Amino acid sequence: MSCPNQLITLNSLSYFCWMTKLSVNINKFATLRNSRGGNNPDVVKSAIDAQRFGADGITVHPRPDERHIRYDDVREIRKIITTEFNIEGNPTEQKFVDLVLETKPHQVTLVPDALGQLTSDHGWDTIKHKAYLINIISVFRKAGIRVSIFVDPDSAMITGAAETGTDRIELYTEGYAKQYAAAKEQAVAPYVTAALQAKELGLGLNAGHDLDLQNLKYFAQHIPLLDEVSIGHALVCDAIYLGYENAVQMYKRHLAYPRRRLPPRRGL
Repeated sequence: MSCPNQLITLNSLSYFCWMTKLSVNINKFATLRNSRGGNNPDVVKSAIDAQRFGADGITVHPRPDERHIRYDDVREIRKIITTEFNIEGNPTEQKFVDLVLETKPHQVTLVPDALGQLTSDHGWDTIKHKAYLINIISVFRKAGIRVSIFVDPDSAMITGAAETGTDRIELYTEGYAKQYAAAKEQAVAPYVTAALQAKELGLGLNAGHDLDLQNLKYFAQHIPLLDEVSIGHALVCDAIYLGYENAVQMYKRHLAYPRRRLPPRRGL
C-alpha cells in the first residue's frame, strides 16, 4: 500500500501511516564470497541489485580483520549508491574513522564492538563514554555525515545519547526478537517506551538486529515514527529460498503498514 507519512482513517480509527526505510546489510554476501575466494557473489552487484529491487539504502559493517566486507569494497560500493549509504563500525579503530571520512556515507552508525567480536550484541554505555562520544560524533557531523549510535532500550542510555549530539539512535532489537514468539506484547513494550522517549528528546530512530519476516511487521506497527531498519542476515537467508528481489519486497511490505495513532505526547 502507499504510505505517505500522514494521518489516515480506516474503519473510523485514526492511524499514522509512516514509511520506515529498509537498509539492506550486504555483509553476508561478502562472507560467502570470502569463503571461496574470487568474486562470486559480486558484493558491489548485490548493492546495485538491492537498490534496484526497492531497498531504501545499503548498510555495510567493515571490521578490522576484513572477514566479510573489505575496506576496498566500501570504496567501490560508495560509487554506485543511488539511495542512502550507511556504514556501521567501531570508531575506536582509526582506520574505520578514516574510511568513513574518505567515503562520506549519508550515515555512520557507531557500535561498541570489541576487536574480533562475531556480531554486535550490546549498545553503548552513553554515560560512561559520554565524553568520547561527544568528540567522535562531532568529527563526523562536521564532515556532513548523519550519526546514529547503537543503544539498548534503556531510559538512562537514551537520555545519555541525547546529550552526545547524535542525530539518531539505533535500538538493539535482539531482546525483542528472542521474546517475540513467546510473548510479543511484553517483548515490544520496552521498545515502544524507548521510541517515545527518543522522539521526546528530538532523536531520530533506527532499529536492527535479528529482525525478520516473522517479527518485523509487529515491531513496525508498534514503534512510533521509526525512521529506518537495517537488516542483513535474515534477509539474505530468506533470499536463498525466496529469491533476492522477492525477499527485499516482502520486507518492504512489512514496513509499509499503518500504525494506530498514539496519544499525543511532547515532542511527537
